[in-house]
Amino acid sequence: MRDRLGGRECLHVPSCRFGLYLALRHWCRPGGRVLMSPVNDDVIFFVVLAAGLRPVQAPLDPRDGSIDTAAVPDSVWRGLSAVLTTNLYGNPDPAPELRARCDTLGIPLLEDAAHAIGSEVGGRPVGTWGEASVFSLSKHTGAKTGGFLALADPTLRAELTAARDELLHPSRTTAELAYLVRPYAEAAVRGLRLVKAAHATLRLLGRQEREEIRMPLRAGELKQALAAAPGLAPFHSWVRVDMHDYRLGPGPGRLRRTGRLLDRLDTTLAAHRAGTERLLACEWGAGTDPGTVQPLFRVPLLVEDRDAAIAALARRRIVTGYLYDPPLDTYAGEVFTDPSPAPEPAAWFARHALPVDPRRAGEVIEVLRTAGVRPVRPPAGPHAPDDARPWRGDRG
Repeated sequence: MRDRLGGRECLHVPSCRFGLYLALRHWCRPGGRVLMSPVNDDVIFFVVLAAGLRPVQAPLDPRDGSIDTAAVPDSVWRGLSAVLTTNLYGNPDPAPELRARCDTLGIPLLEDAAHAIGSEVGGRPVGTWGEASVFSLSKHTGAKTGGFLALADPTLRAELTAARDELLHPSRTTAELAYLVRPYAEAAVRGLRLVKAAHATLRLLGRQEREEIRMPLRAGELKQALAAAPGLAPFHSWVRVDMHDYRLGPGPGRLRRTGRLLDRLDTTLAAHRAGTERLLACEWGAGTDPGTVQPLFRVPLLVEDRDAAIAALARRRIVTGYLYDPPLDTYAGEVFTDPSPAPEPAAWFARHALPVDPRRAGEVIEVLRTAGVRPVRPPAGPHAPDDARPWRGDRG
């Protein structure tokens, strides 16, 4: 990862969310305000709250869900303590513009690159613009554990290593065994077509915590947790969702498997890039210069009826995940976050984006065409770029 990020020092962490918490605690004083995307995993929202910070929801570009810097009022910029990018599905946020803004304001830029290993912006890898960036090894690599915190200042490694180690839970043999057998169990469930039964069993055991796209907010409990912030313990029941081992120290088996998967990353990125190019060129994507295609983790196709499209894909056993609807300001309300000054583009994107795995591009296109899924085009807005310009060509 140091080589991929131009020599930046990288610290291994048990999860991206854990690494982000470390970064927020180091660079932001409690009580500060952090600009972030409202179309984002709710876990990240709770990580920001756990760090003792106030999320401020940014306006978005409805074409790809990236932060629309031109639509952020000066009054919002002046009140910020930091900016947190999302790089949603691997589509880069406008890091050069955000870097310039942060430099002017004297605040840190932190990059959430969980979806964006291999993506570039401004001629540099995503993750090389901020004071720190966090990467996930659960996404492109498929390790389902681990991540990296990358640092612009290598002299901070010792301090952040100590902070990491203080927060880690010790590795457990039972957790290691469960991690090592999980891929085989999942393969057996898929092969026997027992996915629905498996999900029902997890719900009965209390291990499946989402009935909807967003987890339950539990506003009363959240107010109590905020009174105890900063700290992970008061927010554990929210931050652990979908990954109960998010702060567990890795054992040797976990590290060996992660290393093997990371060794294959270039091959994986090539497959993602090829599928991305094909999907962006179809009727639910948008034309783009082939020289600027990113190896997206998921390609957000824009469809008129997302639920119908999800159902059509499910009939072919193609699972649609990584949906972030409604936006966080609608989900959490003004008690827990500052709403976006221009919420409509984010709401439109969250409602119409259909994130699909680019490695299954051919199957996805076939299913959507057979089902008659209609494409939809983003609304024009005062800050929208020229419609004639390629969708991703301006930031690749």
